[in-house]
Amino acid sequence: MRIDPRHLAQLSMIVETGSFKGAADRLGLTQPALSRNIKTLEARIGAPVFDRSARRAVPTEIGLKLAQNGIAVRDAEEQASALSQLASSGAVGELRIGAPPIIAGQFLTSRISAFIQNRPDCKVTLRVGLVHELRSMLDRGQIDIVVGPRNLADIAAETQFLPLTDDRVGVLCRRGHPLTQSSALTAADFDGQLWVAHSRGSMLRQQTESALLALGIERLQIMVETDSIQSVLEIVGATNLISTMPIETSRSYLKDDLEFLDFSHELFSRPIGAISRKAGPENRILDAFLTELAAGVAHKSNGEVAP
Repeated sequence: MRIDPRHLAQLSMIVETGSFKGAADRLGLTQPALSRNIKTLEARIGAPVFDRSARRAVPTEIGLKLAQNGIAVRDAEEQASALSQLASSGAVGELRIGAPPIIAGQFLTSRISAFIQNRPDCKVTLRVGLVHELRSMLDRGQIDIVVGPRNLADIAAETQFLPLTDDRVGVLCRRGHPLTQSSALTAADFDGQLWVAHSRGSMLRQQTESALLALGIERLQIMVETDSIQSVLEIVGATNLISTMPIETSRSYLKDDLEFLDFSHELFSRPIGAISRKAGPENRILDAFLTELAAGVAHKSNGEVAP
């Protein structure tokens, strides 16, 4: 015996309103159509659900029990409808984001925190990795977007790039470092300097070496190599070693003992943005996050405080 759950929901409405007419009006049905549905329900269960001798719609014992099930059906429909509306507006769902360590820090986490503040039904997965790891996760569908350098979009096939900001690379040193005394730094000033280098697999390491090579510095004199951002900051802050860091995304990490040198090169340009698969499935909450992320970065770039 298969019972149509809609008939149970309609039965519960009749019991709630006390009449077929009142229930039909609430349900947006005609009274004859509602009566036919209840007769179909009675035929299914083989018993009446209303006492036909009463003037009002008085349920029988089994009718009352089935009406309780109908209330559960209506509640489930209302919850599903509300969830559907939230999903369509980008208020519920899952965000699967990948990012390099520096970008995954306060630059991204502060914006994730703001996004989920009023979205209790949003689940966020933030995966942190190096370029080749993020590319693999994106290709395998383990993450939906990578917030990272544009170069990653050039490497990964079938991707699209939503630009956010140019997170230029800067040369970082301790405050009071001898290089800070120069009013016009040149490539020659970096000869003989000792470096804290990022790990070989990082795009930042590759970009640093390419820029310095273009300036005529064939080899960095590396004293420390690490994949820890915190280690770079602490070692540079306590010694005369220098390093490179993206200026925008690492600014919040800098303490009073660190500063960027007044030196730049065209190869230090580092556009970052949201990289996703062109053929990825529709994801309303991801679209909402990207909209807020782009707006927040734009506000900050204009000297405003992001909402």
